[in-house]
Amino acid sequence: MAIPAEVISEIKYKNEIAEIISPYVNLKRRGRNLIGLCPFHNEKTPSFTVYPENGSFYCFGCGVGGDIFTFTSMIENLDYIESVKLLAERSGVDIPENGYDDSMSRLKSTILEINREAARFYHKYLFTPGGKWALDYLTGRGLAIQTIKHFGLGCAPDSWDDLINHLKSKGYSLGDMFQANVISKNSRGGYFDRFRNRVIFPIINLRGNVIAFSARANPNDTKAAGKYVNTSDTPVYKKSENLYGFNFAKNHCSERIILVEGNMDVISLHQAGFENTVAALGTAFTVEQAKLLSRYTKEIVITLDADAAGQKAVKRALETLKDSGMPIRVLVIPDGKDPDDFIKKNSPEKFKALLEGAVTDIEYKLYMESAGIDFSKNDGGLLYLKKAAAVLADTTDTLTVDMYAGKLSERFGVSKQTILNTVKDIKTKNAKQEYKKEIANVINPKYSANDINPQKRFLKRACMAEEAIISVLLNHPDSITYANEKLTAENFLTDLNRKVFEIINKLSKETQEIDVSLLGQYLSSAEIGYVVSLLNSNSAKENAHKVLTDSIEILLYECLVNKKETDGGSDEDWVNQLQSIVDNKKGV
Repeated sequence: MAIPAEVISEIKYKNEIAEIISPYVNLKRRGRNLIGLCPFHNEKTPSFTVYPENGSFYCFGCGVGGDIFTFTSMIENLDYIESVKLLAERSGVDIPENGYDDSMSRLKSTILEINREAARFYHKYLFTPGGKWALDYLTGRGLAIQTIKHFGLGCAPDSWDDLINHLKSKGYSLGDMFQANVISKNSRGGYFDRFRNRVIFPIINLRGNVIAFSARANPNDTKAAGKYVNTSDTPVYKKSENLYGFNFAKNHCSERIILVEGNMDVISLHQAGFENTVAALGTAFTVEQAKLLSRYTKEIVITLDADAAGQKAVKRALETLKDSGMPIRVLVIPDGKDPDDFIKKNSPEKFKALLEGAVTDIEYKLYMESAGIDFSKNDGGLLYLKKAAAVLADTTDTLTVDMYAGKLSERFGVSKQTILNTVKDIKTKNAKQEYKKEIANVINPKYSANDINPQKRFLKRACMAEEAIISVLLNHPDSITYANEKLTAENFLTDLNRKVFEIINKLSKETQEIDVSLLGQYLSSAEIGYVVSLLNSNSAKENAHKVLTDSIEILLYECLVNKKETDGGSDEDWVNQLQSIVDNKKGV
C-alpha cells in the first residue's frame, strides 16, 4: 500500500517529533537539538539526538535513526504502514485506500482562514479601550493611523481564551487552531491563546494571505516571556522562506531592495517612502530568502543595527548573499542608530542621501577590519594590510581585487604587486585548508556505516563520496538536476547508496520534495537510520555545491579505477576516460 506523500506530510505536521519521543525519552535541549538516553540500547552517556528542524532522530551509539514513523514502529513493534496508521489515527488524519487525498490542501486552506480571522480580531481590538495601550505605543513610535491600517497591525487581549472563543464562534475547531499555531497547549492538555497582551504584526505572503504573526510584548508587562513571540513553522509558513513586508515591497524593488533588522524598521521606512524595504523573520538571513530576493531585484542594500549583534548579522548576511550574483551594498548609519531612529531624528531626505552613499560589501569589510587598529604605530598599517589582503582573498572577482589592491597601495605606500602576491598566497592557503576540510568530511564523517553498508570496507573512498553526494541531495534537493547531469545510479559502487540515490530521484520526480518520512516505504528501519545520519552530516552544511562537485569527481574516478581492475582494458582507454573526467570538471 503506497500512502500519498500529501498524507505523510500532513501526519508529520500534526505530530512534532519531540512530542512523539518525549513520553519514552527524557529529552534535554542542547543548542537547536534535543538529547537523551537511547531507548534502543543501554547507555549512560546520552547519544540519542533529536533534530526538530527536519523532524528526525539519530543515535550515535547504536546507529538507530529515522523520523516519527520509524520511532513509533520500533518502540511499538509495528511495521511502517502500521505506524503511519497509528499516528494518523492519533492526529485525526484519514488515510485513503485508493487515489489522491486532498486533506493537506484542505488543512492549509483552513489555517489561512483562521489566520485571516485572527488578524481581523486583533486589528479590531487595537481600536477598543482594551487595545489603547498598543495603539498609543504604535503612534508613539511615529506611525500614522493610515500606516497602522495598511499593515493590519493589531493587539492581542490580556486574556487566555478571547481568541479561542472568537474562532469557536466562527466554527473552527481547537485542533485546527492548534495547527495554525494561534493557540498553544499546556501540560494538562488544555488550550490557551498563544499571543496575549502584545502588539500584533501579521505576516503576509506574496499572494496576500496572512500566514503567521509576530507579537511584541507590552513594554509595561514585566512578566512577559520574551520581547517577541512568533508563529512557529506550520503547513503554510516557514520563517526561513519568507520576509516581513515583502507583500508590499515586491511592487517597488525592481532596482533595489533594502534589508533591515526588524518589523518596525520596515514599517517606518515604508511610511517614509522607502517601500522597497523588508526584514528577515526572527532568524538569521537565509539562502532561501536570498534566492527569493534575487528573483525580484537587481541590488540589495543591507541596513542592520550598528550594535555588535547587528554587525554580526551583517557579516552573516554578506556570507549568505555572496553567491547570489547580485551587487551587495551596506549602509552604515551614523551614531549607531537604526533606520527607524535615524529617520525620526533627521528626515527621509537625509536617509536617502545615506542610502545613495552605501558602500560595497568589500568596502564595508575593509572598513570593519580597521576597527581597533592604531595607525599611528609603526605596525598598524602592516597589521591592517594583512587583514585587508585576507578580505580580498575571499572574493573571486579579479577586477575587484585589482582595484582595491591599487587603492591600498596608494594609501599605504606598498607596491600593488606585493599586495596582489599576498592575496594570492592567502587564496592558495585557504583553498588547501578548505579542500582538506571537505575531504575530511567525506572520508571521516561522525557516523559509522560499516554494518549497514558492508561494501564500504572494500570501497571506502568511493562510499564516502557517495555518502557526501546523498547528504547534499537530502539537504539541497535543487541539486538533483546537477547531479544527474554528471552521473547516473550505475556510477554508485555500493548497492545501498545506489538504492538510496534511485529513491531520491524517484521521489524528486513524483513529489518535488525529499523528506525522510517519504523514504520509509522503500527502506528498512536500519537503512532509514543510515539515511538520517547522512541528512544530519556536516558535509552538506557549508560549501555544499563544492562538496557535491568534488565528491562526484572522486566517485567517477573510483568508478573508473574499479572498472579497470574488474574488466581490464588498455592503459590508453583508461587514460582517455580519466582525461574526460578532468575535462568535465573544467567544463571543457
